[in-house]
Amino acid sequence: MSRRLTSFQVLALWTTATTYFLIFVGGLVRASGAGLGCPDWPRCFGSWIPPASAAELPPGFDPSQFNATLMWTEYLNRVLGASVGLLIFATLVSALRNHRQVPRIVWPTFAALVLVGFEGWLGGVVVEHELAPWIVTVHLLVALVIVSLLLYATVFAFFAAGAGHRLHGQLRRPLAASALVLIVVTLGQIALGAQVRGGIDDAIIHGTSRTLALASVGTYDLWHRESALVVLGGAILIVLLVRARHRFERALVLISYLVLTLVVAQMLLGVTMAYFALTPPAQVAHLTASSLLLGAETMLFLLARWLPASE
Repeated sequence: MSRRLTSFQVLALWTTATTYFLIFVGGLVRASGAGLGCPDWPRCFGSWIPPASAAELPPGFDPSQFNATLMWTEYLNRVLGASVGLLIFATLVSALRNHRQVPRIVWPTFAALVLVGFEGWLGGVVVEHELAPWIVTVHLLVALVIVSLLLYATVFAFFAAGAGHRLHGQLRRPLAASALVLIVVTLGQIALGAQVRGGIDDAIIHGTSRTLALASVGTYDLWHRESALVVLGGAILIVLLVRARHRFERALVLISYLVLTLVVAQMLLGVTMAYFALTPPAQVAHLTASSLLLGAETMLFLLARWLPASE
């Protein structure tokens, strides 16, 4: 009979899923060009509730900046971000009530709360600097670190009550180490991708057509493509390692294949964007797949450390 989830486990799962959804919405904002849909922060056109039309703009705002679709896209992104902050706070309260003596649950959740506050402030910096590529890159990486911390606390909550959190000898250490290295490489590859995207946006703003914008990025695009091959190679090596040493541990086998599948999907989406004029749906899918890939790699690392050994 399956064990009923605890209140912390349910809340942590919801918070993690909602944070992933926020990353997806952030991709929509970026792909639609809605990042400056609200030209100020934390308010939107000087108000907590966006104006209904350009005629309602307060003094000091240019009516030509007003675009209702872009404004509401960005505003709803901010509302969702605030909701995620409240969910993380509630998760921390639950962690303190139910797992006060479990540092591997409390401290990652606390760190996620601190970082989500920093992320909110960073969102204001992004707007203030009009989507400067390096700030947008940092903004994305912090979001990915937040969701990884939530995954850490959430996954450990399922093993904290038993002995599953202990390392089972030396057998899984190479797998855990390989997954950790792949996480670091993937973060670097995502950062390069964000820089490529920033260069493309800058080129389009200065009049370059979408079909030629990628060619204007230069070295960052080359590094991004080469690092994708490194990530692919790492994913293949992990699958081979799991098949050789852990083929009877179904969870590890499945998650390793999921990692490889997401890497391949990422590369196909990259090719789609490179040869089909950077279509917005492909951009959103590319970013979403990146966040899911990092999550799958994190899951592989955590399961390699904490999953009870098979009989």
